[in-house]
Amino acid sequence: ISHGSRNWAGLPREEIYPLKESNMVSRYKKEFLELEKIGVGEFGSVYKCIKRLDGCVYAIKRSKRPLAGSSDEQLALREVYAHAVLGHHPHVVRYYSAWAEDDHMIIQNEHCNGGSLQDVLLENAKLGQYFPEAELKEILLQVSMGLKYIHNSGLVHLDIKPSNIFICHKLAVAGPAEQEESDSEDESSSGVVYKIGDLGHVTSITNPQVEEGDRRFLANEILQEQYCYLPKADIFALALTVALAAGTAPLPHNGAMWHHIRKGNIPPIPQKLPHCFLELLKLMIHPDPVERPSATALTKHPVLCPSRGKAVQLQKQLNVEKCKTAMLERELKAARLAQTLMKDQPLGSVKLQESETSSKQSSKRLVGGKSCRSFSFTLGY
Repeated sequence: ISHGSRNWAGLPREEIYPLKESNMVSRYKKEFLELEKIGVGEFGSVYKCIKRLDGCVYAIKRSKRPLAGSSDEQLALREVYAHAVLGHHPHVVRYYSAWAEDDHMIIQNEHCNGGSLQDVLLENAKLGQYFPEAELKEILLQVSMGLKYIHNSGLVHLDIKPSNIFICHKLAVAGPAEQEESDSEDESSSGVVYKIGDLGHVTSITNPQVEEGDRRFLANEILQEQYCYLPKADIFALALTVALAAGTAPLPHNGAMWHHIRKGNIPPIPQKLPHCFLELLKLMIHPDPVERPSATALTKHPVLCPSRGKAVQLQKQLNVEKCKTAMLERELKAARLAQTLMKDQPLGSVKLQESETSSKQSSKRLVGGKSCRSFSFTLGY
């Protein structure tokens, strides 16, 4: 892979040269032991593999058609570029490496041992089950954290849906390295981590090259080619993803219900959920993207973070007490200042005041008032 012109993300555009097995040993076969095929998507096939060098399990994606001259090339390159820009985040599937082999693109990603959210939804549908309220809030909160990171990096995903949300089950206590990588906002005690994957539709917010994702999750403004509020399209898709996890019927690709949803109506959900939670989902699919909450706002929303709401209330009470304390301190300071001024007055003025006070008091007394009275006695002879 060599560097050429610059791409949409500001990174050097890479030119992919075919690597033929006839003159080169396959890196994939040399470095990885393939265990099983775990998925097929728009990009191609995904395999669960063990890397021979470190013994760790990875998800290896291989494009389904040769890249040269195919529509897969753009998706493949977008995903690699997006991962390069994003780096690592606890709620985004981790990227390790990518290369071209036999004119196919191969991407080495983190393996999520819980599969995709879509896999769980299909299993739930067979059993007549759906995610309970607490887990729905976890999905919404954790994916919002991933979207916050993506959006703050100047990118949008544009293909949020259950098949692109992956699940990791924590098997053991995280080691020091994993703890350092953990998201400071993620206060969940749950053993399940939800991660955003499949970045083939990712594009820049400021210089978008939009490749429309799944119509079932597509916000109407994207179809109208209005790209002023691209991050809000991810919020729209996330709300519908959570609705599916709550048990709603499969979403339509078009038709009356499709338009009904884009007017701001959440499709019917078969379980009883709090009004405030349903109102939040409804706000997330508001017809006006400006009205939808941002990913950052969702990570702080009291419906998803009740403890954060309590903390805000406690902070307000603390601020009131601080104001009261400040007022008392000012009054005390003023009293001390007055006392200091009295002590610092000249001695003469103090004596003058004392003499004036003494004269005023003496003027009120009768002359001889406190002197002994004399008596005269005349003796007769």
